Amino acid sequence: MNELSWLTLLPPFIAIGLALLTRQVYLALFAGIWLGFFLLNGSGFFPSLAEALDGVLAVLANPGDARVVMFTLVIGAFIITLERCGAVSGFVRFLERSRWVTNGKRAQWMAWLTGIVIFIESNITVLVAGTVSRPLFDRFRVAREKLAYIIDSTSAPVCMLIPLNAWGAFNLGLLDGLGVQDPLKVLLASIPLNLYAITAVLLTAYTISRDYNPGPMAKAQARTSGGDTDGIDIGISMGEKSHVKPRLLNMLLPVLVLILAMPISLWITGDGKIFQGSGSTSVLWASLAALATVSFLVLLQRTMTLDELSHTWMEGAGRMLPLAIILILALALGAISKALGTGQYVAGLVGDSIPLALLPVVIFLVSGVIAFSVGSSWGTFSIMLPIAIPVASALGAEPALFVAAVLSGGIFGDHSSPISDTTIVSSLAAGTEHIDHVRTQLPYALRAGVVSAFGFIALGYLML
Repeated sequence: MNELSWLTLLPPFIAIGLALLTRQVYLALFAGIWLGFFLLNGSGFFPSLAEALDGVLAVLANPGDARVVMFTLVIGAFIITLERCGAVSGFVRFLERSRWVTNGKRAQWMAWLTGIVIFIESNITVLVAGTVSRPLFDRFRVAREKLAYIIDSTSAPVCMLIPLNAWGAFNLGLLDGLGVQDPLKVLLASIPLNLYAITAVLLTAYTISRDYNPGPMAKAQARTSGGDTDGIDIGISMGEKSHVKPRLLNMLLPVLVLILAMPISLWITGDGKIFQGSGSTSVLWASLAALATVSFLVLLQRTMTLDELSHTWMEGAGRMLPLAIILILALALGAISKALGTGQYVAGLVGDSIPLALLPVVIFLVSGVIAFSVGSSWGTFSIMLPIAIPVASALGAEPALFVAAVLSGGIFGDHSSPISDTTIVSSLAAGTEHIDHVRTQLPYALRAGVVSAFGFIALGYLML
């Protein structure tokens, strides 16, 4: 809306500012939606509040958005069912009995590979890798800070590079809600451009192969080599009952079904053409198939009764409810920003002040600052994608690059942030002090961030 000019920037900027100030992503997003309706319709304070509530509810009127929200709840039920049926402990026992680990370097590679293989959910990745590897790191006198760094660097980055999980569905829902054509194709195209995620995983591999220990990590390793682990022994609960028998099959079969069901569902919904399939329908079908598989195994093995199983589903869905709410609010903010013409206005400003080729690196850095400040990559995605996508559309630019810049920045900031849940869980899983993990990981994260920033500059000049 031309008559609003710079006022069209206020809803997303208010959301960003309040998120940074209060670290309350839910309230920040809703405040942006409320202000957006106030500006759009010129109604009063309380009438615009009612309009904002209706705008949030309208998100669920879109079948695609509703399917992604439902998937988020289903994947929560799937994850907790895996935790309760011996699947995680079965996988842990398998790794422990493999006897492949005979020295410190192999212990580090096992932690790294575990992070690559388990891409269902970032916290499950760090819990499994930490539980399996911590005794081995102590035995071969490798710093627990190194373990925390490895599992943290192969959790969120891998979940974003292999998006057959809630991470992929969340961003797929955002893209679909923002009116992106072929959102699945755009998300897949963004994967090789997700420079921070790729750099973080590769830098971790380099660190292991070359025993690269910059700054504080060198001190931590020197201390550990002297026989002092200086760690904390915290029992990490997988949520499993003590009497449940560890079963590797309960992990492998459902995950295999999840992986295979996704392309099959895309093929079915696309009438034989995978890239024309419905992403929201496919991820929902795949998650339901995986949940059905693990539930069938649980009932067959008599690990739980049907009543216990249904209560487990509800508990798991409840865990994911906060993420579902963020998704709904983000979609509503994107809709009101689109109605105000925020993207077109920002595109005009960019054309006058920032070279188009530098826009990806600017988006990457802004996303990184937000994620570092609020400790949430998902919250950052929900704030920045509704800004970046309309700008890309208005400029006629490739949306995959803008999506990759937001996703990279969100992971970079989250990876560096001391208040990130993944950072905290990684510290607990590795059995090290939280502040020690932050101090030793930050040099790695900054190096990967610098490489990514220069990479986005290069991509901007090559692709825009």
